[in-house]
Amino acid sequence: MIVSFGTYDADRHPRVAVLVAGLRANGVPVREVNRPLGLSTAERVRMLQQPWRLPVLALRLLACWSGLVAGALRARREDGAPQAVLVGYMGHFDVVLARLLYPRTTIVLDHLIFAGDTAVDRGASGLRSRLLTGLDRLATASADVVVTDTDEHRQMLRRPGKGVVVLVGAADTWFEAGDATARSRTEGDPLRVIFYGLFTPLQGTPVIAEAVARAVAAGVPLQATIVGTGQDEPAVRLALSGVDGVTWHDWVAPRDMPALVAAHDVCLGIFSDTPKGVRVVPNKVYQGLAAGCVVVTSDTPPQRRTVGDFTELVPPADPAALAARLSTLADPDRLDEARARARAGRAGVRPSVVVAPLVEVLRTAGVLG
Repeated sequence: MIVSFGTYDADRHPRVAVLVAGLRANGVPVREVNRPLGLSTAERVRMLQQPWRLPVLALRLLACWSGLVAGALRARREDGAPQAVLVGYMGHFDVVLARLLYPRTTIVLDHLIFAGDTAVDRGASGLRSRLLTGLDRLATASADVVVTDTDEHRQMLRRPGKGVVVLVGAADTWFEAGDATARSRTEGDPLRVIFYGLFTPLQGTPVIAEAVARAVAAGVPLQATIVGTGQDEPAVRLALSGVDGVTWHDWVAPRDMPALVAAHDVCLGIFSDTPKGVRVVPNKVYQGLAAGCVVVTSDTPPQRRTVGDFTELVPPADPAALAARLSTLADPDRLDEARARARAGRAGVRPSVVVAPLVEVLRTAGVLG
């Protein structure tokens, strides 16, 4: 049995749910010992960037940790010692507690985000970024196996050899939404495009805004749905001011997102050329494929390698190229061709498939039978 441990929130951070579902699909029993911290990724990073907020984080963390300790003791009484402990996403502090509670057990850390790297991408520098990089090193040193989402991130570890690449994948709810959605589009119907995210620099939302504005100005029949708020939102709203066919949602409940995305023809990925932007494959690329959409995203090494055969790739930071690709996809025949490629990639992003490398590493090490 594996214990899935930490202060993660599986609704906000679906990566954890994918790992747990994938392990179970591969025949590995998983018991969750989970006390959600109740903070988004942006809120956690902001607290780490702003030291005066740390007491709030510390108090919340201690309250959650008391529940985690009680849950870990109860799990041990009922199920015995686990074969491994999986510390969920944003577990930089949780992994230290896990190491203390399970000193002789294999600790697996899902290190989807490097705190230092993320802070730099969002504008931090100097002492703060160095402290957060130190936190990354403490967290990864506390684990026996470190799970990353791309090989580029694995190579950032001080000891890349203890890293294993597990693609982010998509939860079953995204596949169910895709299967439940009827898809038809004829000449003259607008191309339905959606983007959702936190408007961070790596996402390249100003590129998206300029591309949508260019496409609409060129007469492309287009309806764009934009979901979320964040750092680059003001610039995006300004660029799309007065552009017809744009619908905004500041927030959509996680349970409603799969159906909303599945109702669109195209799901947009990321388009920046920042250092972090060229190292990641975001959730929305996998989720868009699972939901049955055509996914358009940037042509970067990890995206080309993992989903290049199934997605529409355009150069990073190139709004003209993105506008041209949207114009092409507005043709029903070209859209059907792109859909056929996207359908071929859906199976490869299921939880059972993406988690297989982790299961293999644990079995090879003798952790799992």
